[in-house]
Amino acid sequence: MLKNCNMCPRNCNIDRTSQKGYCKAPDNIMLAKASAFFYEEPVVSGKNGTGAIFFSGCTLKCCFCQNKEISQDMKGLTVTDTKFSEILLNLQEKGVDSISLISATPYVLNIIRSIDKVKHKIKIPIVYNTSGYEKTETIKSLKDYIDIYLPDIKYMNPEYSKKYSNAENYFIYCSDAVHEMLSQKSKLVYKDNQILSSGVLIRHLALPGLYKDSIDILNWIKNLLVTNNFECLISIMSQYTPYNQSSLYPEINRRITGFEYKKVINEANRLELSGYMQERISSKDSYIPDFDFEGII
Repeated sequence: MLKNCNMCPRNCNIDRTSQKGYCKAPDNIMLAKASAFFYEEPVVSGKNGTGAIFFSGCTLKCCFCQNKEISQDMKGLTVTDTKFSEILLNLQEKGVDSISLISATPYVLNIIRSIDKVKHKIKIPIVYNTSGYEKTETIKSLKDYIDIYLPDIKYMNPEYSKKYSNAENYFIYCSDAVHEMLSQKSKLVYKDNQILSSGVLIRHLALPGLYKDSIDILNWIKNLLVTNNFECLISIMSQYTPYNQSSLYPEINRRITGFEYKKVINEANRLELSGYMQERISSKDSYIPDFDFEGII
């Protein structure tokens, strides 16, 4: 399949053994870091952190990306499937409460092969942390490999997704992908009433000036849950900081205001959505890891 890669909605259809598609990913897994990370939601991080594996390359091109050095500039080291299997087990041995695959879409086939080698040894949940820009077929292929889906829903309005992430069809694909994730993991299952062992946690980063789009997204989620009797958690984030090329777009070249964020939070409360509402003061650089190849070399 990597010889005609159509893993994501970009449908590049190129041979990744000799060419680079939109995501710039090679045919082997490329990683920037694999270590315990404590800044995810408590149901994922637990007390001992999640084993966060940061993949290089991305199917989006968000102008405000905080991880540009790995998502677009491709800082990273390539590893074999066997080495990746070892990384999974090494993280588990360190005592983390889960393993998080962060922006792993281009490498799904490699990941499936790697997990197959050690699936019988993995005793903690595997989290698929994604931008949401996914093909339903790709999510279906992960059904027996992923315990927790952690998708973003970034935008509903195609004008915004095109302008800020170069993906006009973002919500078309994201909405179908999230529906598939919830179809697979329709109920929240907890271990010791604290850590998720199975389920879906949907993230939304509130952006400056786009609070009406945020409200539309929250209403879409509520309707999806009620219509299908699904359960999920919601995580609304306020940490937007104008990084990278945000300066090209004056309307988002600022932090979100208290007024805007309160509008979003109030709507989530009105809809009785369960989950996490990040404090606005939590916008800080300490959430960005040092991509130093820890856990890979």
